[in-house]
Amino acid sequence: MLKKQLIRFGLIGLTALSVHLLSVMLFVKTCEIPPLGANVLGFLLAFQVSYWGHYKWTFTADHLPHKQASLRFFIIALSSFGINELMYAGLLQTTHLPYDLALLMVLIFISVSTFILSKFWAFR
Repeated sequence: MLKKQLIRFGLIGLTALSVHLLSVMLFVKTCEIPPLGANVLGFLLAFQVSYWGHYKWTFTADHLPHKQASLRFFIIALSSFGINELMYAGLLQTTHLPYDLALLMVLIFISVSTFILSKFWAFR
């Protein structure tokens, strides 16, 4: 069961990560929104993909009230995003990494804690 959840979490996570990263790149390049601001918008779009994918498929949490699961997952996602934004800002200010590579590194790092909290709290 855990292996199946990890695979599904990874697939949904990669999909949400792609939505997040590509939308940030789109907002930066076409709308000229600064990377940290575009990151907020990317997070909001990716949250929808992540929540519904994990609720319906990864953790099959239909037994939980949607209101409870979505609130718990949003708390996890928002906390993770706060850490994401701090780490991203730090990388942007202290390195010469391209903004998209810096964001990719941060998103991968954050995903581990999100899985653990989602499995044992949000969708339990």
